[in-house]
This record gives sequence, structure tokens and C-alpha cells, in this order.
Amino acid sequence: MDNEGIGSWLERRITMTPKNEALVFDGRAVTYEEMTLRTRRLAHGLRALGVEKGDCVGFFGFNDPAALEVMFAAGLLGATYLPLNARLTAEEARYVLGDSHCTTVIFGDQQAGVAQELARSDSPVTTWIGLTDSWSAHTYDSVRTGQPDTRIDEQVGLDDLSVLMYSSGTTGAPKGVMLSHGNMLWNAMNQLLAQDMTSRERTLSVAPLFHIGGIGGAVTPTLLSGGTVVLLRKFDAGAVLDTIEKERITTFFAVPTMIQELWHHPRFADADLSSLRAICVAGAPLPEALISPWQERGVAIAQAYGLTETAPSVTMLSGDDVRAKVGSAGKRTFFTDVDVVRPDGSSAEPNEIGEIVAKGPNVMLGYLNQPEATSRTVVEGWLHTGDAGYFDDDGFLFICDRYKDMYISGGENVYPAEVEAALLKLDGIREAAVIGVPHEKWGETGMAFVVGTDGTTLDEDTVRTRLREKLAGFKIPTFVRIAEALPRTATGKIRKPDLRTSAREYLLTAGG
Repeated sequence: MDNEGIGSWLERRITMTPKNEALVFDGRAVTYEEMTLRTRRLAHGLRALGVEKGDCVGFFGFNDPAALEVMFAAGLLGATYLPLNARLTAEEARYVLGDSHCTTVIFGDQQAGVAQELARSDSPVTTWIGLTDSWSAHTYDSVRTGQPDTRIDEQVGLDDLSVLMYSSGTTGAPKGVMLSHGNMLWNAMNQLLAQDMTSRERTLSVAPLFHIGGIGGAVTPTLLSGGTVVLLRKFDAGAVLDTIEKERITTFFAVPTMIQELWHHPRFADADLSSLRAICVAGAPLPEALISPWQERGVAIAQAYGLTETAPSVTMLSGDDVRAKVGSAGKRTFFTDVDVVRPDGSSAEPNEIGEIVAKGPNVMLGYLNQPEATSRTVVEGWLHTGDAGYFDDDGFLFICDRYKDMYISGGENVYPAEVEAALLKLDGIREAAVIGVPHEKWGETGMAFVVGTDGTTLDEDTVRTRLREKLAGFKIPTFVRIAEALPRTATGKIRKPDLRTSAREYLLTAGG
């Protein structure tokens, strides 16, 4: 056997820590030995259904132990694992399945209707497997039942394709990011070293497993280290606080909206967080207002920066530097090089804003079926992120914004993330998003969408007046819209294209 892929991680763990808890779900714990044998039987069952090395196996559902078992079973077979966003419509899923040529899909109960619609269409899927009894000919248990738990003898190398993860598609058709087994391994090693993870780790997995942060930000590093993953089906602030207490959680991965909701939960002040040493937060720049409440409870906020294309680790701010470098995404992770470059490709000086680029063994193989997009994004091994940022004098990375989100007002560059951070420091504002809109005099100006805290009445002019105490005049949004909620993707990111549509409609109505 010569399997270097992620499927071999459990095989190695069964010889090292067979009786350690690998996974806890719905109150039931599964040891590494049990998880390994379950995964082997699944792999044999998938092989019996015709899955071969190089095929694509998808999981279409919310967080479930089956998602991890399918990923590791695919790794044993040398197949590619495709996690589909659980909220995809039939049309969206049809595109992903067609682009990936996926032939086998395991689907959850809530996705059964969409899966059945797809089965009646021209999708390439030939085998549909329901997690429970459903319309399909196969169920998850029936695929495994009667199969041997002997080891799978399949040669898999670090350069072989492991995970195919599609971007959210908020700015066009989603692209299939090809991550190799080596990409997944080196990312896990980056995370282990950056977070000082050990086999005693009890990691809460609450971010969607169809998101790279959900898989690579916490789960795979924990399982590689021999720790325990406590899996929740979806994010619920009250359930997360309960689980931290009951399962003595030590760390977890989150996006800013999650820790914001936890902070605002009525139980936050009294919740027992004594076991929780750190939270790794990524997905958007983290305002200072969200860091302090956790620090006051003794929980370090390890702000990180990464992308699907880097599986995802690029930089991380360790707990020791959180107070001194508030707002920074930290320094490069161990096996990844990071630079900030000018348009001509030369390195920017400290405090000079440029594009963030990354290079290392965790950088993707490329975009599936899109060689031109790949060649534009990865140049001489350097991944061009499309994010604007700078290094300070001490070498800490600060993220300004996406280049595409920056707007120019009166000849001045304005980065919405900076304005959003200032808005969140104002009393009574719970959420904020800023976009650039056309302006007759300045070329472009800002439009802010803000959501107030419970019981707060916000006034647009007052918000702008208070903001002038924190920002230069050219950064003050001309328009402030009070909203009940902000549109978000399944992973919690604000859908700025939706805000731009709303802004256009507002300006047309207002005669702007």
C-alpha cells in the first residue's frame, strides 16, 4: 500500500491512538478505530458501486459525520471529494455537478427534493445515495452493510487531486478549486503549528463542512493531531455555548458573524468558557469591537487570513500578539510565503498598500477546466489573492479589502472594510456593510447599510455625524441605509452584489 493521501490519516491514527475519541455528534462519541473501520466499509461499498480512482464523489448536505467519512473514503480510493453547498438550488447544483463530472452523490434529507429533480435531468450523476430512506435505490447504510473492513490497497500521491471545492459564486459562475492531498496536508501542518494543537484538543466544528474553513480551518488539523472533533449540524449561538460547556471545547474556527452572535447572546456573560483557550477567526477583517469581549473572558482571538485556493492558511495572529496588533491578520504560517506587491510585481515597502500574494505547498493545483483563470491567478508559483493589504514595520499583515470592493472618491482610495470597522465602533450599530456607488461630483462615494442593535433607533444623519469623529471626510458615506438584516451567503459572508442591486434601485428611485 502506498497511500499518502488524506484517507491514510485515519489508517495511521488507528495504529497510534485507536481508542481516542475522534468524533462526537449528537452526544455519541466515535473512536479513531471505529471511524477508520466505518470509512473502510464505505470505501469498499463505493468501489462496489463502480467508484474508481479519479472519479468524483459528492456530498450534498449539512454538517454530518457522513461528510467526513465520505471525504476520507474517497481519499482511500483515490477519488475526488466534492462538498456541495447544502443550500444550492437545482440549477446551481446542476452547474457544479456538470463542471466537475461528478458521478456519485450522497445527499441529506433536506436535499432530497433537489437531488430527485437533478436525477431527472441531464446531470452526470449515475448513483444517488440518500443518508436515510429516500426515493433513491441506495441508502448510506445499505452501501456499507456487508462490506469488509480490510484496508484499501490504492496508490495515492500527494500531488493527486483530493478535494474539489467551488467558490461561492457571488461575482459570477463558481470556479472549482482543485486541492491536492499535499495541499490538505501542508495546510493542516500550518494550522497545527500556528495554533499549538495537540492530541488533547477538543475542537468544535460548527462552520459548514462545504466551506474550506469548516474542513481545513479546524477539522483536518485536529484529526491529524489525534484530537477530538465535536460536530454540530449548524450554527446556533445557544447550542454553541451549551456545547462549549458540556464538551469542554478548547478551540474552534468561526467567521466574525458567529462570534458576534455569541457575544450578543443573553447567556454569553454567564457561560462557562474556562476550557476555551482560543478561537480562530477568518473570513472577513475583524473589528476591534468584536475582540475585546472575548479577551475579557480570557479567550484569545487568533485572527487568520486564508482562501479556498490555499486550503486555506496564509497568515495567523497568535494569541500573544492580539492586544498589541489589534486588527492584524498576523504573520505567515510556517510553510507558506507571503508578500505584498505593487502592480509591476515588485515588493511594496512597509505600510504601503498592495496586492497580497502567497506561495507554498498549500497553494491549489488550479481551477478546474479554467486554465486561463489559473494562469492569471497563479504566476510563477505565486497566488495573486485579489486582496489589498500591507505589512507594518514589524512584519504583521493588515488586510484592507478586496481590490474589487475599493472605490475612488475625489481621487482618494477608500477601502470599505475600514469604514465598516469604524461604523461598528459606534453605539447602537450591530452590523455594517459599505459599497461604492456613482457620484456626480466625486466620481464615486460610499453607501453604508447598517443594522442596529435590539431596541435602538438609528438616524442616517446622526450616523454620518458620529462617523466624522473617526474618519476623514472623504471616507464618510454620502448615503446611509438602515436595514433590518444584511444578505449573507451560507458561510456568513455579506453578499455585496445584492447590496449593489439594492443601491442601484435606491438611487434610481431617489433620482441619484
